[in-house]
Amino acid sequence: MMRKQLIVAISCVVLAITGYFIWQHFQQPNNTTLYGNVDIRSVNTSFRIPGRVTTLLKEEGDYVKAGDLLAILDDKPYQIGMQQAQAQLLQAQASYDYAERFYQRQTELIKKSAVSKDQLDNSKNSRDQALANLKLALANVSQAELNIDDTKLYSPADGVILVRAIEQGTMLNMGASVYAISLTHPIYVKAYIDEVNLGQAIPGRSVLIYTDTRPDEPYLGQIGFVSPTAEFTPKSVESPVLRTDLVYRLRILVNQSGEGMADDLLRQGMPVTIKFKP
Repeated sequence: MMRKQLIVAISCVVLAITGYFIWQHFQQPNNTTLYGNVDIRSVNTSFRIPGRVTTLLKEEGDYVKAGDLLAILDDKPYQIGMQQAQAQLLQAQASYDYAERFYQRQTELIKKSAVSKDQLDNSKNSRDQALANLKLALANVSQAELNIDDTKLYSPADGVILVRAIEQGTMLNMGASVYAISLTHPIYVKAYIDEVNLGQAIPGRSVLIYTDTRPDEPYLGQIGFVSPTAEFTPKSVESPVLRTDLVYRLRILVNQSGEGMADDLLRQGMPVTIKFKP
C-alpha cells in the first residue's frame, strides 16, 4: 500500500512539473529578438525614346504623385516624323482607293469575258498590296503619336525623388535613367530568423519594430512572407547570432495607417530590431 501511494505521489509531482512548463510556454511573453533593415523599394524612370532634355521639373527630395510630369524632351524631331507619317498615310490611302476601284472594274469585266483571269488576279494582288501599305502607314502614324506622347515623362507612383541623374540639355539614349524615385509605400522590413524560432514567424502575425530614432515608440508591422529556403545571415544584419548560422528571410510590412504607422523617419537600409507582439 505504501509503495502504491509513493508511485501515485511521484506521478502527481511529474504531472505538476510538466503542467507548469506547458503553462510557462503559453503564458510567458515571447522575448525572441530579430534584426533586420528597412527595405524601401525604388524605381528608375526613363524615356522610351532618345532625345534632348529640354525641361526637368523635379529636384532631389521633391515629393511626387503618380502621374506628375517629371521631364520633357524636345519633340520637334517627332513632330516632323508625325508629318511624314501623315503624308505617307495620305499617299497609301490614295493608292488603295485606286487599286480597289480598278479591282472592282476588273471584276465586272471578267463577267463579260472582257479581261482574262490573270488580269483579274493581278488587280487583286495589287489591291491587297495597297491595303497592306495602308495598314503599315496607319501603324506608322500611331507610332508617331506614341513617340510624341513619350517626349513627356511622368511619375509611375507616389514617392520622393532620390536621384536626379541628368541635367537639362542632356542628349539621352532610350532607357537612360532620369530620376530614381523612392516609393513612399509600401515600406517593408527585411529580417532573418533561425530555425529554432521559425515556428513563431507566421504570416499575418503582428510584430513591434524598434529603431534608434524611436526607441520607445515602436512601429507596428505584420509578417507577410517567410522564405521557404534557408540562407546564411547576410553581413548587413547586426546580430549576436553567429553569421555562419542558417536563417530564413522574413518580409514584414510596416503599417501604413493607424497606430504605429510608417513615417518619414524610416529610411532605406536603416537597422531595426523586431520583437513579436504578445
